[in-house]
Amino acid sequence: MASTYEAAVTSGPIIEAKGLGVKFAVNRRRKRSLREMFIHGSKRDPNAEGSEFWPLRDVSFDVAKGDCVGIVGKNGTGKSTLLKMIAGVLIPDEGKVSVHGKVAPLLELRAGFNDNLTGRENVYLVGSLHGMPEKEIDARFDEIVDFAEIKPKFIDTPIRHYSSGMKVRLGFALISQLEHPIMLVDEVLAVGDKAFKRKSYEAIDRMLANDRTMVLVSHNEKDLRRFCNRGLYIKGGTLALDTDIDSALAAYNEDTRVEIEERKKKDAAKKKRAEEAEKKLEAEQRAATSDSAEGKPVDSAEKPEGGSADKPDGKDGGQAA
Repeated sequence: MASTYEAAVTSGPIIEAKGLGVKFAVNRRRKRSLREMFIHGSKRDPNAEGSEFWPLRDVSFDVAKGDCVGIVGKNGTGKSTLLKMIAGVLIPDEGKVSVHGKVAPLLELRAGFNDNLTGRENVYLVGSLHGMPEKEIDARFDEIVDFAEIKPKFIDTPIRHYSSGMKVRLGFALISQLEHPIMLVDEVLAVGDKAFKRKSYEAIDRMLANDRTMVLVSHNEKDLRRFCNRGLYIKGGTLALDTDIDSALAAYNEDTRVEIEERKKKDAAKKKRAEEAEKKLEAEQRAATSDSAEGKPVDSAEKPEGGSADKPDGKDGGQAA
């Protein structure tokens, strides 16, 4: 029987990424964002003078229907940036990403909510933005609130007063109600108590059992191994490895171990140089103190010309005034 990972190769992809690259400005989030394009129109790019770097470049992969792909890598390597390009909220500067199906994104702790709106208003707003009819939201509203464990007195409170955990729970409860075939999840499973995590895990299991596709960014190896059959290891802004999740995690952990060992060696060498410099300074200070206590011999150059002033010449001293 073919494994799920083999099925990803033999079946048609639901996500296709070809040569993806994105360029950021050092002095701001991005050289040219959608917001800036809307505000400034055809005017000169306000960030054009800033230096640039590529957090991701030349990244290519396919994801098959029903796969759960974990994106692995250390902080700052472009994992969340990649999810945003798949979701369509960030435009790549190079390459192309094609998504064959609706996407249910849960990319940040705010879950796309408006802080000035109440929990109820946000559910209807975000749900409608994802294509849920108002009647469907009405029918599922109580289930969403119960799943999120939001008390009735808070559901009509502006969510700026919510904790990050409350926002994530409400966002996950809403997104999990969508029938979209693709879910994008970025670290949000790390928030919540054990009981809520258990409910979230069960919900994800149900969605994956229904042949839905998920791309998951997480530093929790248990979550990655539980859900993902495949791993993309992002290293240095490029796709270093596309394989099963265990192999991806093993490569990432080995690189991390080597990096930690190198850092320890550098720190030890730096500490040794500092100790040697301190010992040298202490030795110089002791030598200076010793010389001061013993007294230095008077330099002959400091004596008055013609001999000592304390001993007058005998002949001169014997002459009469």
